[in-house]
Amino acid sequence: MTSARPPGSGQHWLDQIDRHAHLTPERAALAFGGVVTTWADLRRRVSALAGGLADRGVGRGDRVAVLMSNRPEFLEAVLAANALGAIAVPVNFRLSADEVSFILRDSGAVALAADADLAASAAQVRGDLAGPGILLVTGTADGDFDALAAGPERPRTAEIDEHDPALIMYTSGTTGRPKGAVLTHLNLAVQTQTLIRYWRLYREDEVNLCASPMFHIAAIGGIAPLIATGGTTVIMPSGRFDPETMLDTLERERITHVFMVPAQWQAVVAVPEAGKRAAHLRVMCWGAAPATVTLLEAMAAAFPGVPNVCTFGQTEMSPVTTVLDGEDAVRKIGSVGRPVPAVSIRIVDDEMHDVPRGEVGEIVYRGPNLMQGYWNMPEATAEAFEGGWFHSGDLVREDEEGFLFVVDRKKDMIISGGENIYCAEVENVLAGHPAVADVAVVAAPHERWGETPVAVVVPTDPAAPPTLADLAEWCRPRLASYKKPTQLLVVEALPRNASGKVLKPVLRAQMSSGVRDGRP
Repeated sequence: MTSARPPGSGQHWLDQIDRHAHLTPERAALAFGGVVTTWADLRRRVSALAGGLADRGVGRGDRVAVLMSNRPEFLEAVLAANALGAIAVPVNFRLSADEVSFILRDSGAVALAADADLAASAAQVRGDLAGPGILLVTGTADGDFDALAAGPERPRTAEIDEHDPALIMYTSGTTGRPKGAVLTHLNLAVQTQTLIRYWRLYREDEVNLCASPMFHIAAIGGIAPLIATGGTTVIMPSGRFDPETMLDTLERERITHVFMVPAQWQAVVAVPEAGKRAAHLRVMCWGAAPATVTLLEAMAAAFPGVPNVCTFGQTEMSPVTTVLDGEDAVRKIGSVGRPVPAVSIRIVDDEMHDVPRGEVGEIVYRGPNLMQGYWNMPEATAEAFEGGWFHSGDLVREDEEGFLFVVDRKKDMIISGGENIYCAEVENVLAGHPAVADVAVVAAPHERWGETPVAVVVPTDPAAPPTLADLAEWCRPRLASYKKPTQLLVVEALPRNASGKVLKPVLRAQMSSGVRDGRP
C-alpha cells in the first residue's frame, strides 16, 4: 500500500488552500490596495511560482528567503517554498545589509524573493546566497517573480508531513547573533487552533486585518487561522502608522478582527468617534508590549461590547502561549492571562524546582507549538531545552486564580513599539565606536513606543565624549534603525558587582532621574 495521499487531504495550509480553491474559488482570500486575490487565484499563483522555483533547482529542505514589505507576494513566496517541501525564511526589511547577509549565510538560503523597493538591497546581498543564488523581484515590469506567478498551474508533487519545517524565523540574538527558530507545519496548525478559539473565528464572513509586519510571527501566525477557516485577510501596507488610515481601512474593508500593539491602539482610540468607523469589529487584539488601565478603558469606551483579547508568547512557541480574555482585561491589568490548552507550563527557579504560587520564577513550556530548535545551533537548542522544557527567559509570577504576570526579562529584551530589541546586540555595535570605552544599554520609558534603548557610555576621552548623533550615525549601517539608542548617558564608570557584571538596576534608577543628550 502506497503512503502517498491525494492533494488536499492534509491539514497544513497548502491543503487548506486547495480545499477553499475547490469549494469557494471566487471568495476573497487576500485583499491589498483594493486588489482582491481569490482562493483560486492564490492556489494558481502559488503553484506556478513553486514550479518556477523547482525549474531553477529549489527542492525539499532548501531555504527560500523573503525580503519584502507587506504585500500578497510575501505570503505567496512563503507558500510556494513550502509547496516544494522547502523552508521559508522571512527577513526583516528594516535590517541593515550586514544583518541581512548574516541571515542569508546562516540559513544557507538558495533563493531570495524581494519587492521592487528592496530590489537594490537584495542585489547587494545576492552574493551571500548558496547554490543557484536565485533572486526574484516583484513589482517591476520585468520582475521574474511576477512572470513565474503568472505561469501555468502545476500539480503539487511534494508530500508534506506535519513535522516538516515550514519556517525559519530569526530572532534578535542576545549575544549579537540572531537565532533561527525552526517552526513546523504542526506548530502552525496548533497556533491556528489557538487563535480560532480565542479570536472567535466562527463565521464565514470573518475579515482579519494584518497590520503587523509580515516578517513577524505575529503576522504569519495571525494569517494562518484565516487560511484554515477560509476567511479573508486584508493586508495593511508597510509604512508609518496613521490612525485615520487605519480607521478608514477598518470601515471600508468591514474588518471583523485586528491585532495591534498598544501604541497603535492608543493612537486609534484618540480619534473622535473611532468606534463608529469600525462597526463590523467583533474582536480587538493586542500584545507585544504592556497596555495601561487607561488605554484598556479607552478601548472599551471606543468599541463598546467588542471583546478585548491580549495574546502573549514568543517566536519559538509559534507564538501564543497565554491569553487574557476580554472580560478579564481590566480586572487583571498587567496580566498576560492564563496558558492556552495546547501549552503546558511550569514556573521554576534556576535549579528547575517549581516555585510556590505568588513567587517569581522563569516560565518554561512544553507543547506541540514548540519549535524544533534553533537552526544550526545545537548548543543553544540544548540550553533552551534544558531539563526537557523550553526556557522562555521570562520571569513571571502566578496569582491565586492562575493568571500570569511578567515581572522581568532575563535577557534584557527591550520591546519598543512591538519590536524586540536585545541590549547585548546594541552594546556589541556601540562598543566598536572609537570614542566608546565601555557601554551598557537599558530601557527607558517612552510615551509613544512604550520603551526605547538608552546607551550608558564611558568615553575613551572624558573631555570629548560621543554625542547621541555620533552613535546614531555609527549604528546606521550596522543596525536596524529602530534598534539605535534614543538617549545617551555619559558616566565615568559602569556600576558592576564583584564578578564584573553590570548592575543594570542601578542604571535604570539613574534613568528615572532624567537623561539628556550627554549628561544626566
